[in-house]
Amino acid sequence: MRNLQGRLDLCSINTATLGHREPLNQTIDRIARAGFGGIAPWRREVEAGDLAQLARQIKSLDLTVTGYCRSTYLPAATTTEFNANIEANRAAIRDAAVLGAQCFVMVVGGLVPGSRDVQDARSQVIDGIEILLDTAREYGVPLALEPLHPMYAANRAVVNTIAQAVQICEAVDPARTGVIGVAVDVYHCWWDPELTASIAAVGQAGRILAYHVCDWMYETGDMLLDRGMMGDGVIDLPSVRSCVEHAGYNGLVETEIFFAQNWWQRDPDKVLAICAERLQTVC
Repeated sequence: MRNLQGRLDLCSINTATLGHREPLNQTIDRIARAGFGGIAPWRREVEAGDLAQLARQIKSLDLTVTGYCRSTYLPAATTTEFNANIEANRAAIRDAAVLGAQCFVMVVGGLVPGSRDVQDARSQVIDGIEILLDTAREYGVPLALEPLHPMYAANRAVVNTIAQAVQICEAVDPARTGVIGVAVDVYHCWWDPELTASIAAVGQAGRILAYHVCDWMYETGDMLLDRGMMGDGVIDLPSVRSCVEHAGYNGLVETEIFFAQNWWQRDPDKVLAICAERLQTVC
């Protein structure tokens, strides 16, 4: 396993960690000034600014765009709505290419509102991914399926385990062309009894595109906005990273924290300093 001590160039900050409180150009400067090697911006921030200028800024600061967050949900009640979701994702993939993103993060969506048909939602996800592969291939931005914790199956993602994500990748891209893979996020997968085997499998397929860290608090108070700073919760972070890197991943370690009542209230530079310290000592 790589030693991250003194290697913030191997670490990335997902901009959600800072709570989207500032224009993206300011956040980019903060992250670069703090010494990190990468950044993962969100569409809302990019779309609120000047895409070309933001891309130039990121490049000039020698930051790696470890991922572009995130996809429009795919499942829809009508064909018209489904097609609109596809077009929104195509536009985002094009923007990801301008930014030089290493992948486009796919949070695929949950049940269609009012529906109880999880299989239909999963079928729509696979159909949508198959359609988007051509755009991903054309623009050179691979799709990174991010399995979410099962608590999000209803409203955010019907892809909930690494094994399930790998099955989808193999089904839509059996030749393993590199156009689709998996984003491994410890928050969503730490609990999985098949975690070690699943990480080995996705690594063997050459499909680990991103690795995200935070922590799971012992008493999680909010399904979305209560992610812990690394070292404050129960996840064995070194063990998971060891598995991921043993499986062949050598990309950046990306911090992604959603915590509205804590980290999003703190001074951004101090949050980045704590991220830097924890990445080098407990991850």
